[in-house]
Amino acid sequence: MRMLRLGLFMALLMNIVQAHAQTGLGNFQKVDSENGNKIVFATDEAKVQLEFCTPSLVRIRSSWDGDFSENEPWMVVKYDWPEVIYTAKESEATISYSTDSLNILVHKTPFFVTISDKEGKVLTSEAEQDKIFGSSKNKDTVNVTKKLFPDEHFFGFGERMDFLDRRGKALRLNVGRGQGRPHIVGAYDVLQANYSPVPFFMSTRGYGIFLHNANPTNWNMGHSNPETYSFSAEGGELDYYFMYGPDFSSILDAYTDITGKAPMLPKFAMGLHVGTYSGGTWGHEEETSTDYVVALAQKFRDLNIPLDVLHLDSTWRIFGENGGTGATSFEWRETFKNPEEMFNDLYALNLNMVGLHLRPRFDNGKELRLLDEARRKGYVYPEPNNLGEFVNFFDEKSVDWWWKNGVKRVADQGAMFLKTDEGSAFGHKANESEKTGPQGKEINALHNLFPIAYAKAPYEKFAEHNKMRGMNQTREGYAGIQRYPYIFAGDWPSEWQYFEPVIKAGLNIGLSGVGNWAHCMGGFEHVADPELYIRWCQFGLMSPIAHLFGMEHPNYKEPWNYGEEAQSIFKKYDELRYELMPYLYSTLYQNHSTGQPLMRALVLDYQKDPNVYEITDQYMLGDNLMVCPVTTKGAQTRTVYLPEGNWVDYWTGNTFSGKKFISVLCPLDKMPLFVKAGGILPKQELINYVGEKEINSYDLEVFIGGDSAFELYHDDGKSMKYTEGDFATTLIKAESKQDRTVIQIDPSEGKFDTSDITYNVKVHLNEKPKTVMVNNEKLVVSDTENENNPYYCNRLLYIPNLDNSHTLNVEVIQ
Repeated sequence: MRMLRLGLFMALLMNIVQAHAQTGLGNFQKVDSENGNKIVFATDEAKVQLEFCTPSLVRIRSSWDGDFSENEPWMVVKYDWPEVIYTAKESEATISYSTDSLNILVHKTPFFVTISDKEGKVLTSEAEQDKIFGSSKNKDTVNVTKKLFPDEHFFGFGERMDFLDRRGKALRLNVGRGQGRPHIVGAYDVLQANYSPVPFFMSTRGYGIFLHNANPTNWNMGHSNPETYSFSAEGGELDYYFMYGPDFSSILDAYTDITGKAPMLPKFAMGLHVGTYSGGTWGHEEETSTDYVVALAQKFRDLNIPLDVLHLDSTWRIFGENGGTGATSFEWRETFKNPEEMFNDLYALNLNMVGLHLRPRFDNGKELRLLDEARRKGYVYPEPNNLGEFVNFFDEKSVDWWWKNGVKRVADQGAMFLKTDEGSAFGHKANESEKTGPQGKEINALHNLFPIAYAKAPYEKFAEHNKMRGMNQTREGYAGIQRYPYIFAGDWPSEWQYFEPVIKAGLNIGLSGVGNWAHCMGGFEHVADPELYIRWCQFGLMSPIAHLFGMEHPNYKEPWNYGEEAQSIFKKYDELRYELMPYLYSTLYQNHSTGQPLMRALVLDYQKDPNVYEITDQYMLGDNLMVCPVTTKGAQTRTVYLPEGNWVDYWTGNTFSGKKFISVLCPLDKMPLFVKAGGILPKQELINYVGEKEINSYDLEVFIGGDSAFELYHDDGKSMKYTEGDFATTLIKAESKQDRTVIQIDPSEGKFDTSDITYNVKVHLNEKPKTVMVNNEKLVVSDTENENNPYYCNRLLYIPNLDNSHTLNVEVIQ
């Protein structure tokens, strides 16, 4: 009995200690200050700041010590907002604030916040957890609990490979990948993969939340309690932005206003990228050579497989004496006889950019002692028991020294960009060693910011050095990584089990504000099944960035290593990508201006359709093209979901009504593609590389059966002049009625000269039209192919050489 009483006493004591350790906001005391868009409330336990950024965007910060942190420059780029007009009304129990878009109700006892739209629909409201209402702090951890509505589903959270819809799930966000050996239980665990987490989500209820905190974060989206969800950070301030859409596109626009819009890549970045181990890989470094690299590019040219970008992976350099394969010496391996001549030969083959792989730690080589020098000068981040190895990318002087003494050596020889690998190793275990980097409390937050600083440095330095738009390829990221400017999905083996999770990664990262994304098509390591290789490359060539790279010495991932059929199918889809260059490049501009990703989970456009919440093997590429990769070995058919509206099979021209599932044939050479009815696909003639010839004629393919608009984007494709307004856009609209389709092409608007551009309108029809008119002039339509006059052949109406100096109206009557 005595032991029982003692146990009860100890349990009671623990509850008292825990309750004391966890502190809520308490009750409202007063409005402490009101200055412009910012209102600060004093409560029993803390201060809370409410900031109106726009009428539909609110920042909420809670501080238990009364001080708010300084604004940081890595995740958020916009802190100054124009004045927002709002009204306030106070009662005994509440204070209400209203903007043109939102009603925000501050409850006094206890203090918590409810946000509603103008019709009175509650979007979010705080809830009770562990007898504390809303926001709380427990030691270093800050937390908020909110009500979970029955119809609410959640999307975002960065490059996750496990799930799409997060309702009922719990997850932790912290840059890295699975630990442990063998890799199948560590690095290859899709549940642990966290290469680019983003503490941001969108709710189907019509709002998004961005937790502005770089510490590891935890999210319980109804997993523990089906009536609430919560998010917390393991340190730092409780600081989050609430943004109202209600559509996902508007939410992404707001989120990327806060964290930065992606820049325009060079136009050639929409072409094929290839990586190479230069004839060797781990354990075969002696087989690398400059000759191998040049011969590789030459083979692409000889086979007329379009190619624009090449990078040399890690075996280009000697592995230093301190960090082995995990650090960068900036000295070429002796098998590379004349790197400068190699670069010259590659550019003579009309590659637009050639880059090099590196890691973020200095090392000493045979001649260069960069690690020793950087330590002496204080340009590496300090570590316990030694002077550090990681370049301090948070410090501008360190970045300048890294560039001048390391990267610029290879830039002067011909390298034009970097692949910044292993950004997760700062403060965590590295890939190829037991190295963990700096440790300590401050590293918890800097660990997640490091990949942003690491990618930013070469992106900006190379842009200045090359006197053109920057480009950087990186593996890790966090909130804001879209600025520097494209990431790839990491090192996933060439196995069927990883194929769909990689697609899922692209969908999730697109829903998290990152539009420029790539993956190692065919898988990164292991010898691929030829069928898997083909299916993965079909997907890869219809991804935002088409990136071919993998190691399986001595074969690698080039298409000719997988047989004639694989080579032929690869070439077919690569050529389709280059024909779609105007469509892709215009979608890149859309991403730059609005935050809309190139690769879009169906929920982005159809957030009210529950059928799409778990579709992880289909996506929209831009506004009009639906891509349906085949992820099942041996499949001859696959099920496709068509959302609301009508859809046209790109390969057959057959039309299907939407909001239903259909079964489609998918022989090995066919990845199902569907075009939204009414959709417009601008195309161009096939080229082997961007810049091979001046493109001044575009094919505008129109798929009748719906209404749509497309903004075709034009600029010089390389310079930063677009940031000064030197670009032009052409608005193209299609409207389908019962018996006719009207296509309108407006004159281009903008500073960039488009006066020499003409258009060939191609209308997909099942039968020859009765009448075709251009600007009210009736045209005679031939039944045979004719380059200069309209004709109808193979279910395609072709109207060539339309001058766009004035508005063009094309009317097709059936």
